[in-house]
Amino acid sequence: MSELTVTISPDFHRVYPGAHVGVLLLENVVASAENAALEQAALSIEDKLRRRFADKTALRAHPVLQAYRDYYKKFDKTYHVQSQLESVVFGGRSIPRPLPLVQAMFMAELDNMLLTAGHDLAALSSPLAIGLGREDLSYILMNGSPQALKIDDMCMSDQSGVISSVIYGPDQRTRLSAAASDAVFVVYAPDGISEEAIQKHFADIASYIRLFAPAVVCASSGVL
Repeated sequence: MSELTVTISPDFHRVYPGAHVGVLLLENVVASAENAALEQAALSIEDKLRRRFADKTALRAHPVLQAYRDYYKKFDKTYHVQSQLESVVFGGRSIPRPLPLVQAMFMAELDNMLLTAGHDLAALSSPLAIGLGREDLSYILMNGSPQALKIDDMCMSDQSGVISSVIYGPDQRTRLSAAASDAVFVVYAPDGISEEAIQKHFADIASYIRLFAPAVVCASSGVL
């Protein structure tokens, strides 16, 4: 079974008391079944979300979205998961259907509203370090563009550099692809989101992946 060491900077909880970062390691995520069950689960989530929220006022009042909005406001940004959720609930859009591994993450992310980054374990250089953005830190985004971090933005690095941040998302180097056999999922949760919500979110991700990868194994799961 794979091992993954994760550390957290002392400054993290000093700057963000009450915040958490969850890390989930799943092995054997390679698809070995048809995606019909995953598709049905996605349709079910879309229907549930549309029934759950009568209007945008009700959606925006959700405490999880409020917690993220408060965080993003510090950086003059808006929470993109809220925008994606509104497009599904009120705009008739579908949950994105990229490769199944990423789709499973998106499904749980929209249903639970928790910001999640996915990484290929094989591309990571352990240990991982949770910290805060600095002026001298930058990384390559998924679209190939270089990006400097926002000062004090929650972020994570491996031994080769930054792999994700709240404001700018995951990197290109460790992104999930169809070749990934083991995956690491990271949840950034500002104050107001419980550890139990993160663990429930991780259970949902694993359950969706199990629909197309029945041999998936939860190697580790923790909240810092």
